[in-house]
Amino acid sequence: MARPLAGPQTLLRTLNGRAILETLARRGPLTRNALVTETGLSRTAVTQVLRMLESAGAVAPAGVDRETRGPAAGRVSLHPQLGLAAAVHVDNHAAHIVLVDPTGAVRAEHHAAFPVRGDRVEHIVELVTACRRVVAGPLELVVVGIPGIVTADGGIRDDQGPDGGAFKNALSAGLGCPVRVENDVNLAALAELTAGTGAELASFALLLLDDGLGAGIVIDGVLHRGFSGVAGEVMYLPQTPLPIGAPVLGDDVVRDLALAGGRDPELTIDQHLDAAVAGDPAAIAMATEMGRRLTLVAGSVALVLDPEAFILSGSAAHPAMLDAVADYAEQLAPRLPLRFIVSSFGPEAPLVGAAGEAASALRATVFSRLLPGSDRSSR
Repeated sequence: MARPLAGPQTLLRTLNGRAILETLARRGPLTRNALVTETGLSRTAVTQVLRMLESAGAVAPAGVDRETRGPAAGRVSLHPQLGLAAAVHVDNHAAHIVLVDPTGAVRAEHHAAFPVRGDRVEHIVELVTACRRVVAGPLELVVVGIPGIVTADGGIRDDQGPDGGAFKNALSAGLGCPVRVENDVNLAALAELTAGTGAELASFALLLLDDGLGAGIVIDGVLHRGFSGVAGEVMYLPQTPLPIGAPVLGDDVVRDLALAGGRDPELTIDQHLDAAVAGDPAAIAMATEMGRRLTLVAGSVALVLDPEAFILSGSAAHPAMLDAVADYAEQLAPRLPLRFIVSSFGPEAPLVGAAGEAASALRATVFSRLLPGSDRSSR
C-alpha cells in the first residue's frame, strides 16, 4: 500500500490556503461546505486554513447562504480591500483605465483623451489617481497595453524609435508600483484566449484594425510574442503592388484611399465603413479594397502558421469589412481556405485582456504575500 505524501505543516497549509484563495477568487463568496466540495479538502483542513486566512486579513465574512436547504450557513469571501491592480489601454488619442480586484471584478473606471500638449505618463497617473478615489485599497501593480512593439524588458518601439523603457519606468515612479507593458493586440488575443471565442481554438491569429493593423498570434494555446516582440506586425507584410515596408492598412492608407475615391480624408475608418453600409459607391469601393488587403494579410499568415481561424477585432469586425473579407476569401477558397470569426469583445478587447492579466498578476502577488512559504511552494 502506497504511503501518503507527507511534508512540513507550513507547506501543506500554504498549498491548502492557495487552493482556497484561488477558489474564492474564481467563484466568489462560498460556505465552508462549498469550499470542501470545490477544493477536495477535508472540513477540518478548510476550517483551520480559513482561521489562518482570517487572522491574516485575507478573507472576511460575506453574509449567509439562504438558497440551500437546512440552516443558513455563513459564507466567506476574499477581503474587499485585499489589493487593486490597474489595467490601462493606451491608443494614439486617449487612455482607458479600470481598477480590478483579485477576483477580476472592475471596481472603478475612467477614460479621457490625451491633452493636446501634455505628457502621456502624467495623464495616465491622473486617471489612475481619480479611480483610486472611488475605491479603497493599495495599488499593487499596473498592466498597460500600447500600440507598438514591446521588447522583453518593457521598452517600446514605435514610429519615434525605441524608448529604452522610459515610459515604463516613468509610469512606475509616478504610481509607486510595478508596471508591465504589453502590446495592445497581444492583450486582445489573450482576452480571446482566456474568456472569448479563442478559448475553443488550439491556434488562432487575431487581426485588430484601429489606427493600424496588428495581429496577436496564439499557437497551441500560448501567445507568441517573438524573439524581440515583433511577432504580429502584419501591417508591413509585402503586398503587390505596394513597395516593401509600406503599410498595408491603417489610418494613412485609408486617407489615401479616400482621396483617390473622392471622399473626405479626415473621416475615420468606421465612418467610411458606415457609409459603405449606407450604399455610398465610393465608400463601398474603399471597403472592398480594405477587405482585399486584410484577407491577403490573413492568407500570408496562414501559409506560414496555418492557424485554425482568424479572429477579427476593432474596425476589422465592422459589417462592411466582414462582407468585403468574406467576398474576397471566397475567391481564395479553392486554393487557400480561410476561416474568419468575430471577436467576443470588439474594440474593448485590449482592455479586457489587460484587466485579465492584471487580476491574475494581482492574485499571484497578494497570495504570495499572505501565505507563508508561498514563493518556495510555487517553484
